[in-house]
Amino acid sequence: MQVEDTPLDGVKLITPPRFGDHRGFFSESYSRAKLADAGIDIEFVQDNHSLSSTQGTVRGLHFQAPPHAQDKLVRCGKGSLFDVAVDIRKGSPTYGQWVGYELSFDNGRQLLVPAGFAHGFMTLMPDTEIIYKCSDYYAPETEGALRWDDPDIGIEWPLSGITPVISDKDAAAPGIAGYDSPFTLEGTA
Repeated sequence: MQVEDTPLDGVKLITPPRFGDHRGFFSESYSRAKLADAGIDIEFVQDNHSLSSTQGTVRGLHFQAPPHAQDKLVRCGKGSLFDVAVDIRKGSPTYGQWVGYELSFDNGRQLLVPAGFAHGFMTLMPDTEIIYKCSDYYAPETEGALRWDDPDIGIEWPLSGITPVISDKDAAAPGIAGYDSPFTLEGTA
């Protein structure tokens, strides 16, 4: 299992190996032991699976606040998506910065999005499925969101020729300017 650091501390790009032949392939998409060997020791308690039928569907930027903050391990089950993590930890030297990677059925890559980061994605193909593990259960009273197209964050969504499809809830999310994040970087006040 290949685990790569990203410019945001704690966010990891993970590529499980695939073993293929004329019939297709086999991949161990998750191994707690192998991730622990790579320094990632997270107990996941819930799997989520969603389908977006339209290319350009944007979901996010979402998170759950403490005490139900979630680490997420995200992969694409079908199609292709652009997956994004935004650092929202007060006191972090990378507060408000983002990383984004294409996750697809073909490349098999996964993104580890720790608690303290907002998460979002945009589908690059019709009928794209996203599958992700969470380290805490869904707790609607703790859910939060930031605006997907906030210019203060400046995510470079791959919108060329694509009209984004956004929920009313995500369109109404606040920007990061003046936002009082419930997350802090360990060791900061």
